[in-house]
Amino acid sequence: MRRAHSNANGDPARFASFGLPVIADTVKNFPGPLAGILAALDWAAANRPGVEFMLSAAADCPFLPRDLVARLHRTRAEQNAQLAVAASADSRITVIALWSVALREELRHALVVEDMRKIDRWTARFRRATVTWAGGATRSILQRHTMDDIAAAERLAELDGS
Repeated sequence: MRRAHSNANGDPARFASFGLPVIADTVKNFPGPLAGILAALDWAAANRPGVEFMLSAAADCPFLPRDLVARLHRTRAEQNAQLAVAASADSRITVIALWSVALREELRHALVVEDMRKIDRWTARFRRATVTWAGGATRSILQRHTMDDIAAAERLAELDGS
């Protein structure tokens, strides 16, 4: 597995305690999650020229499945898709996805020229595989946004022994 990197706009020093490199958005004016995806694709193209795909994952999803990358990659290949997105039983979470590095210039055009901001709108332009995880709560992709969500996640982590 490759080393993880983080993407953020604003002052990267606020993430120094995590000990991970922070890649700044390459598009100005905080255009949202797609700008982070583009920054990661640009980084991969510049620093890992042999890499064809890049995984993105949301920070608010603490229970990512252990087989996330393998299933996304396998399903993408089986469906001859250009990207693969993850879903829980009740929703697609398109920021958790396997992205083709080859799509980065098309993404740049969508962000800069078309002013596109919605991940679903952009990914709908391509052959997109969706992989759904079902089963126990710790095996699902669970987004956490509130203090109640965080408390529930901590309880689940204790039950799972994480």
